[in-house]
Amino acid sequence: MKITFRSFTRVLVTLLLLAGAGLAARELWSHYMDDPWTRDARVRADIVGVTPDISGLVSEVLVHDNQAVARGDVLFRVDRQRFAIALEQAEAAIDGRQATLDQARRDSERLEKLGDVASTQSKEKAQAAMVEAQASLRQAQADRDLARLNLDRSDIRAAVNGVITNLSLRPGDYVSAGKAELALVDTDSLRVEGYFEETKLSRIHVGDAVSVRLMGQSGIIPGRVESIAAGIEDRERTVGSGLLANINPTFSWVRLAQRVPIRIALDHVPDDTRLVAGLTATVAILN
Repeated sequence: MKITFRSFTRVLVTLLLLAGAGLAARELWSHYMDDPWTRDARVRADIVGVTPDISGLVSEVLVHDNQAVARGDVLFRVDRQRFAIALEQAEAAIDGRQATLDQARRDSERLEKLGDVASTQSKEKAQAAMVEAQASLRQAQADRDLARLNLDRSDIRAAVNGVITNLSLRPGDYVSAGKAELALVDTDSLRVEGYFEETKLSRIHVGDAVSVRLMGQSGIIPGRVESIAAGIEDRERTVGSGLLANINPTFSWVRLAQRVPIRIALDHVPDDTRLVAGLTATVAILN
């Protein structure tokens, strides 16, 4: 059988196409099944609940919704005038108790100078009165320090650098000590958490380079693996602890690999990239 050059060329091209398709299929299989990457990732940040240490009426709100603030900035004030009056009262009490102590000290010194003319009982009473006046003065000083602390804490300040979000507080609202009134997104804690299948954990190590792509935004954010979660929730138990990460499977009727949270630190965020806690991201481990 005579093979023409044209037939040989066709066979060769067909074999090359099949080989290329096979290599492409192998690469795709390796990428989707073996390479450590995931579309199941989120931008995360620590949320600080701005909580007053005192109770009272809000006199001023100095920020607006979605405003960036720096650590130490005053966010709102709580009834500052009332606490200023309380400080004045405490300082006045100190003056009165200092005068009482001075008088008690003079009385004690006068009896001591009288020598045997004054009875021992009188001297002891004068000494006890002086000690009691000293204790009363220290109590007044402590009350003054507390009043000064309350006045200082009537200015509610930002504990971290961040952005105020979901603001609804208004002047005239009553706030209670220990109850969070504002949400402050800690921008210094912005990171990405990717949920990787357990079958890919062997190829992920702390310090590995990472590329992050946010859904709906162009460009890649470089990062690195900061840590790997030490535990996830066990769904076989009837009651979970509520303290461990609990990632729902995509399908409940198929036995899927568990997903483990991987914390990604961002090395450099491009200027045109907007990081919002909760955004969806695609993460690939570069190793």
